[in-house]
Amino acid sequence: MEKQKKGVRLDHIGKIYTDPKTKKEFYAVGDMSLTIEAGSFVTLLGPSGCGKTTILRMIAGFESPDEGEIFLGEEPVNNLTPNKRDTAMVFQSYALLPHYNVFDNVAYGLKLRKLPADEIREKVLNILKLVEMEGMESRMTNQLSGGQQQRVALARALVIEPAVLLFDEPLSNLDAKLRITMRTEIRRIQQKIGITAIYVTHDQSEAMSLSDQIIIMSKGKMEQVGTPQEIYYHPKTKFVADFIGEANFLHADVEALEGELARIRVAGTFLSVNNYAQAKAGDQAELVIRPEAISLADTGILEAEVMLSTFMGNYQYYHVNIGGMTAQITDYNPVNRRIYKVGEKTYLNFDTHGVYIL
Repeated sequence: MEKQKKGVRLDHIGKIYTDPKTKKEFYAVGDMSLTIEAGSFVTLLGPSGCGKTTILRMIAGFESPDEGEIFLGEEPVNNLTPNKRDTAMVFQSYALLPHYNVFDNVAYGLKLRKLPADEIREKVLNILKLVEMEGMESRMTNQLSGGQQQRVALARALVIEPAVLLFDEPLSNLDAKLRITMRTEIRRIQQKIGITAIYVTHDQSEAMSLSDQIIIMSKGKMEQVGTPQEIYYHPKTKFVADFIGEANFLHADVEALEGELARIRVAGTFLSVNNYAQAKAGDQAELVIRPEAISLADTGILEAEVMLSTFMGNYQYYHVNIGGMTAQITDYNPVNRRIYKVGEKTYLNFDTHGVYIL
């Protein structure tokens, strides 16, 4: 696919809806500005109703922004219909034509563009090979598994060689194991082609495994934009920390700050932790601790009582009580470790790189 890559730019985009019950207007998306680099894979992540699908549909042209401008590359596209935009979308429902076979489903967009038959055949066969569906051209879509149907939907979107590929929760209808396989395939194909991809999901693991950049959405606003590592290890708000992965929130008193470290007191015990916020000595603070940053031992920093102990195969999952506060702990590879039982006293040790102040 030898064509110029295009990024996407949203310039103060706003979308207003009317609540059907109250008849009051509200911002589904409010004053959003964002630049998506050409060739990158960006995921819009957030709970239902946060505005992520609305943004995708506005980029595709299925909805129009009430405020602001959308650019594909350097071209403003607000006034262009979907078929005039250099985009293609892969839907949650696949949206395949049931009376067409695999070949004709994939070729549909090329036929609308009135390409020569030989060129259509070459392009369709090449793209089916890319999505590992070669040799299945004559199959009807109702003879395909869910994963195969999704590959056909992906091939149909890719074959028209769009500058920007849009995904609207494309894996949500697949079982858990197949979702993992398909997200790996989607990332492989995107990187091989070098296409700009914008992906909508509420699944954290999908966002983490696929993305160059994640945009966390809440109530029509961007909460944080960053790489998966930045979002996970350095969340800027409690909402982000709680939405991405599991997180413990413990109350603490900030006693002193020394460079990048803060001396804090939790449940009467002093700890030194990474200080990533604008905390000041004397502040009441909230710590964010990832479950894998805590380990249990017979001796340690902070005394606790085991409230839940569950074997999960590759890890032992605990809930412990620390001075009236509950913490979740993920203790990986428990085969050679002591397993603590409910009601036992234990001690917690912390990886300071996994503990920080909001």
